[in-house]
Amino acid sequence: MKTEAMKTQGAFSWNELLTSDVQGAKAFYGELLGWVLEDAASDCMPEGMSYTMAKAGGIDRAGIMEIPAEAKANGMPPAWGSYITVDDVDAMVLRVVKLGGKICVPPQDIPNVGRFSVITDPQGAAVSLITYFDME
Repeated sequence: MKTEAMKTQGAFSWNELLTSDVQGAKAFYGELLGWVLEDAASDCMPEGMSYTMAKAGGIDRAGIMEIPAEAKANGMPPAWGSYITVDDVDAMVLRVVKLGGKICVPPQDIPNVGRFSVITDPQGAAVSLITYFDME
């Protein structure tokens, strides 16, 4: 189900942990925060990757996944990332470059979820932009 933040241009709408130890992260955050952790349907992830949904109050609040191989090869440490909803990711990345930012991951689809891109602002802070598919 699409939350209000997933429909609102400029709203922070999702948080995601990319980690080198998914099982350790699940144990830590599950115990620390009382999250209910559920593995997501495999049709949302590339072959061989898994995704865990973290629920609080019965609502999906965040995701946990292994650092992708390409990011790991580039030295990415475990980190939390945020997604900001935008009306059109492809149009937005053109504005990012025009405003002095950089595109780290060009726009691409997450099957059955949406289209996203990872960018950095002119100071180097990273964030993901996402346009969710119709998920009503």
